[in-house]
Amino acid sequence: MRVAVIPARGGSKRIPRKNIKLFCGKPMIVWSIEAALASGCFDAVIVSTDDTEIAEVARHYGADVPFMRPAELSDDYAGTVPVIRHAVEWFIANGEAPEQVCCIYATAPFVTGEDIRRGLEILTGNDCDYAFSVTSYAFPIQRAIRITPADRVEMFNPEHFNTRSQDLEEAYHDAGQFYWGRAGAWLEGKILFGTHAVPVLLPRHRVQDIDTLEDWERAGWLFKAMQAQVER
Repeated sequence: MRVAVIPARGGSKRIPRKNIKLFCGKPMIVWSIEAALASGCFDAVIVSTDDTEIAEVARHYGADVPFMRPAELSDDYAGTVPVIRHAVEWFIANGEAPEQVCCIYATAPFVTGEDIRRGLEILTGNDCDYAFSVTSYAFPIQRAIRITPADRVEMFNPEHFNTRSQDLEEAYHDAGQFYWGRAGAWLEGKILFGTHAVPVLLPRHRVQDIDTLEDWERAGWLFKAMQAQVER
């Protein structure tokens, strides 16, 4: 059994109600639901939420909400792994036995069914516990700078001041879209970032973290530009 779990709590503070706030014509979470359904990978696509309005929206667009997430997993400090573990435990308690479980973030409008399928192929084709979306940094992280308390500038790695960009190792970061994992890994609480995980590489133009209103606006511009390109 393969399951998609879309975590979507109701208590977002920086962008109130962001999981169901309209984004390019649809509640934000709907883009993730539709990608999961379009992938054809799953026996069940569920939303894990503590919020009745989010649950109603999720059901309307084709996802299941078989339980309401408990309060202790719905505050600002609830991590992804415990939330997915809770969902896996629910299925087991109800007589199901998930083998692969994919966490898909509710605020990932650029996620595609094709990438989700590719993630499953990578997970099942490798000796690994997780396969998740990553992308490369646009600028060498070795040349990053900080602003000091005195409002001055200093490098994190001053030894690389004269190193050419092309001579620096490329660095990658979590794309914040989806995380395939074997059910046992979620149940054991294994951390996502480690040698037991394999990357699913995405192009930078299809990755946008959405935590602030500025992020939201930028994502909207990118999304509309991509749609216009497809429609040409």
